[in-house]
Amino acid sequence: MKIEKLHKLFLQFPIICTDTRKISENCIFFALKGDNFNGNSYANKAIEGGASFAIVDEEEYATNNNTILVSNTLETLQKLANYHRNYSNAKVIGLTGSNGKTTTKELINSVLSTTYKTIATVGNLNNHIGVPLSLLTIKEDTEIAIIEMGANHKKEIEFLSSIAEPDFGYITNFGKAHLEGFGSEEGVIEGKSELYEFLINNDKQIFFNADDAIQFEKLNSYIKKYGFSQIDSKFYQIKLIDANPFVEIEFDNILITTKLIGAYNFINCCAAITMGKYFNITISEIKKGIESYIPSNNRSQIIEKNGNKIILDAYNANPSSMQVALDNLKNLKAEHKIAFLGDMFELGNTAKKEHQNIADLAFSMNFDITFLIGENFSNTNTNNKIYTSFDELREHLKHNKIEKSTILIKGSRGMALERILDLL
Repeated sequence: MKIEKLHKLFLQFPIICTDTRKISENCIFFALKGDNFNGNSYANKAIEGGASFAIVDEEEYATNNNTILVSNTLETLQKLANYHRNYSNAKVIGLTGSNGKTTTKELINSVLSTTYKTIATVGNLNNHIGVPLSLLTIKEDTEIAIIEMGANHKKEIEFLSSIAEPDFGYITNFGKAHLEGFGSEEGVIEGKSELYEFLINNDKQIFFNADDAIQFEKLNSYIKKYGFSQIDSKFYQIKLIDANPFVEIEFDNILITTKLIGAYNFINCCAAITMGKYFNITISEIKKGIESYIPSNNRSQIIEKNGNKIILDAYNANPSSMQVALDNLKNLKAEHKIAFLGDMFELGNTAKKEHQNIADLAFSMNFDITFLIGENFSNTNTNNKIYTSFDELREHLKHNKIEKSTILIKGSRGMALERILDLL
């Protein structure tokens, strides 16, 4: 079936499902494949569950008029998403970076949605499947789509950009993330900069942090850019007033008190404020958009529990984000400080060095206690408390109560350190 014809079908049934456990009435089911599953085998179940059509790529499963056979289901999903993106009138903002992508995306959406009809990537559906699914949520009245793009190797952002074809773009930062796939910090910079390359090659608008030396240098000769800065008056001026614990910001003589902790979230707010300014949103609406955003999903959340103030930042971690989280804890005004740090994943052959660096950094900050959890941290040479597994930590906390402390909890997603909340 040609994409044009499939798109007409999609306009009639504009809900896409890829999981038979989440089938909704009159959706179109795409039978995707993974290492341990074959979605084709669930096509009939999807239709029985209420799907109007199932897209399959193996002939033996195209058993009735409600199954549509294509050469490759995933490629068809991606082509449909690109076709729909160009069919719609929505402007697309592409967003990538090593740290802060999801929080920045949510902040941008919170600001822009005060004035425009927007859609944004749900959660972190930001890969070769998630980006198409996000684009396919663009509705007829959508004016701006904020699309998050993640990557763990080179050429991935280039590919996702070819699907999303963003009109605008922003890179949060370049950090030590996914070093296993990118190979080095230079590889990260090259990989993330593929968004810049797409935008420049297509004469599109770029938003950027003018105080970031790498971004400034890469965009120095490009005309269609709109930047923010704390120090350079040639760009939109935004100032960090405080971050103890919540980030306070001043711009256009207006003070914003956010519900975000950590000075590192200042830059994320700057991106949203700058885009609001560019899209002619009033200062009062920008303020409302930033101040109304409440972090969730284990990202920079403040939780009060049993006399403790807990900074829950356990959604993910890499050396760059770990460092700024530790810096934030160090700078907070608190009598007793404790850090729970979990292993950082996808670091490849740099894992040993990077975990040792973080162990050393944490120890140098003289917190009351630093707990290091996981196999990588257990191989470090340190005077911090080490627990190879979460079960070992659990046993310790059963017999050692923590009270009246400010606590940081941070680790990679696979460590699931939010479980510590139940132990405090």
